[in-house]
Amino acid sequence: MISLHEVSGGVCAPKGFKAGGIHCGIRKNKEKKDFALIVSEVPCAAAGVFTQNLVKGAPVVVTKRNISDGVAQAVICNSGNANTCNRDGEEVALKMCSLVTDVCGIKPSDVIVASTGVIGVPLDIAPMAQNIGRLYDSLGDDSDGAAEAIMTTDTVPKSVAVEFLAGGAVCRVGAIAKGVGMICPNMATTLIFITTDVGISHEMLQRALSEDVKSSFNMVSIDGDQSTNDTCCILANGLAGNEKIVSSGADFAAFRAALRHCTVKLSKMIARDGEGATKLIECNVRGAKSVKMARNVARSVIKSSLVKAAMFGSDANWGRVLCAIGYSGEAVDAQKIAVEFRSVKGRLPVCRDGSGLEFDEAFAKEVLSQGEVEINVDLGLGGCRASAWGCDLTYDYVKINGDYRT
Repeated sequence: MISLHEVSGGVCAPKGFKAGGIHCGIRKNKEKKDFALIVSEVPCAAAGVFTQNLVKGAPVVVTKRNISDGVAQAVICNSGNANTCNRDGEEVALKMCSLVTDVCGIKPSDVIVASTGVIGVPLDIAPMAQNIGRLYDSLGDDSDGAAEAIMTTDTVPKSVAVEFLAGGAVCRVGAIAKGVGMICPNMATTLIFITTDVGISHEMLQRALSEDVKSSFNMVSIDGDQSTNDTCCILANGLAGNEKIVSSGADFAAFRAALRHCTVKLSKMIARDGEGATKLIECNVRGAKSVKMARNVARSVIKSSLVKAAMFGSDANWGRVLCAIGYSGEAVDAQKIAVEFRSVKGRLPVCRDGSGLEFDEAFAKEVLSQGEVEINVDLGLGGCRASAWGCDLTYDYVKINGDYRT
């Protein structure tokens, strides 16, 4: 059994990493940080997954190119402007990488660059160039500043870190994330930066990350819109001192478990903080013929605007759940489906064999009025399962996005 436990520090929990964040002037509100930096003492194995949207932010293009050799040592990121659909976008992203060189001496090609915010507005390099020294001076052993600086409409910073053993050495994985809107990805969610002091090859690091996002960040949906700037990158500097992981085995399994703990926790934090959200919704699907079927059904339910609206109203409208299952694209048998709602107030079976069950409306309201609600689905077809995470659809979501740019 793999043993791991959470520790403090976020991306700074692993040995050899420092992070910081400041307000440099990209965002109008001086109370909000908008410029972040994460640096490793030594070069790292690097891996990433990125948006599949055909409209890509310039930082995505530059970062994919920079980590194509499997090496990186720093992350620089701004919020308030996505640097997307701009004629000089790549030029600005490259200049951001060069700013890291100016203060750290790290090669521009070893820098991961990311931006988040409004699309189609030119990003001025001047505020960042003028404040890169101050950003460097903010580097420390806690990632709160960086986690705050990458936020857009997030209401809280999101970070997590865990400790575990690999090859007899104490190892750590830490991560920060942002994202509460424009989330319905095919690969990852908004911006996620992960660090680890595990010694691992680039190939195994990429394999672990690519597999993990399929059942973590790929299973989050806030609003059905895929971002242009989605970036999830991981840096591994090897300072834990474990024997380098170059193949499958117990150490690789331990690393994957630690990574999984961090990514699932961040997935839930992202969903819980969805724009305007009042509830975290988790859809657990079992009884599927394949993992693919389970994932597609869970995603279909969690993406449904009608299901999300019903959750906002604490309305046990289970027919909307069956409707979403039916258009998931999977060959389900409607007459075998069972559905229940569950929260800390109890469980509420509402459907069995595709037909409704009698239930007490007052109790249903109590179950669905909680801050976290599960929608549990049994397809009755096999032994595979999957989970997806989302949130309710509220009036405030429309308000937030109605004037996002202005």
